[in-house]
Amino acid sequence: MGSNSAGDQNQNNHQDHHTIKIWEANEERLTCMKQKINTPPKLLAPSSGQSSCCIFRVPQSLVEINGRAYQPQIVSIGPYHYSDPNLQMIQEQKWSYLGSLLSRTRSKGLELEHYLRSIALLEEKARECYSETIHLTTDEFIEILVLDGCFIIEIFRKMKRLIPSEPGDPLVSMSWILPFFYRDFLRLENQIPYFVLQTLFDLTKMPGEEKGPTLSSLALEFCNNVMLRPYKLIARFSHLEGKHLLDLCRNSFIPVDLPEPRERTDLQTQSIQNVSKLGRAGIKLKPGKGESFLMVKFRRGVLEMPTITIDDFCTSFLLNCVAFEQCHKNSTKHMTTYTTLLDFLVNSARDVEYLTERNILENYYGMDGEVAQFINNIGKDVAFDIDKCYLTKLFNDVNEYYQNGWHLQWASFKYTYFDTPWSFISALAALVLLLLTMAQTFFTVFPYFRPSN
Repeated sequence: MGSNSAGDQNQNNHQDHHTIKIWEANEERLTCMKQKINTPPKLLAPSSGQSSCCIFRVPQSLVEINGRAYQPQIVSIGPYHYSDPNLQMIQEQKWSYLGSLLSRTRSKGLELEHYLRSIALLEEKARECYSETIHLTTDEFIEILVLDGCFIIEIFRKMKRLIPSEPGDPLVSMSWILPFFYRDFLRLENQIPYFVLQTLFDLTKMPGEEKGPTLSSLALEFCNNVMLRPYKLIARFSHLEGKHLLDLCRNSFIPVDLPEPRERTDLQTQSIQNVSKLGRAGIKLKPGKGESFLMVKFRRGVLEMPTITIDDFCTSFLLNCVAFEQCHKNSTKHMTTYTTLLDFLVNSARDVEYLTERNILENYYGMDGEVAQFINNIGKDVAFDIDKCYLTKLFNDVNEYYQNGWHLQWASFKYTYFDTPWSFISALAALVLLLLTMAQTFFTVFPYFRPSN
């Protein structure tokens, strides 16, 4: 009996060990999950994946690499940074500018309500331009667009001297402020839709200004105070358009004859070597003559690159252009391609020095090592299709030339014997000595083979 009882108990324990426990749903948890399923996203706007969406929060991965290059430093434009406490100084000045504008346009019957009403008609279209859901009321959102849009237009007109500046206007008289405006007006997170600006610009034109400068020409001339491009080139873009000011300025650098290929090439394109290795393969770099730094050419072993000025404005502009191209669905990738080319060419401060000596880079940014670090950082965490970009053929041509054995041997020979004056003198002396030795040998041996008379 004792033995049987022990066996039964062991068998029961064995059965308990293999019992399958059925999981039962927690009703409270189920209800919570269903609510989340039925709740639309609050941060990412429903229109963020559409072509109409053009003003984005910069991805955190890029922010971590490039720091505050995407954050406005002195003035907020649009809804993303309007409540930033560090930007309130200029926020107060915007109201003064709006007041001056109203006092000027009141003569043609325009009051503040007319501006608000004109932009209210564009509210839904404007909201679709932002990748994040704008948690502002209609009145708040329209106020921001009118206030910021009129402020930008007034700045443009004052810099063009179309309207006088008030005596003692600190935004004009303090020389340290405008350089920040140049950069802040072209930051991706600091934009309002271009059609909002255009509506306000057309509304605020005074009699006699119909034949005056266009909005795009005013905007590009304003930016040209730091870009310093030829005026005749800027005049050509008087009717250029963009999604916003950053895109407008970006488009002004993209020549119409530099389209991106519609399809990927059959070849598998490889990245090119840095300038030091290209030089040892006989490939020369020299400044090109294009109107845009994007107009890079390669022919007969020479890589031609128009000069680009690297300074605080240019670095901010390039970073924000690349961020825009990364985020916008239908944007071309010209700036991304160009900065990737720079990243291929530059590995160290020595490469920057090489490009600076050949007038391809004008460095007003800092030490050569700082420029090299900026160029290398701008390509990090950036999606780039090397087989479908406007420089795909150039990359293939450079690689084909680089991998040609004859070019490499000839370049190595020139580098060994003609790189410096001393090496050239040594090679010339050796050649002269060789020729004299051959001549001496010839005149010594010749009499033995010459037939006697």
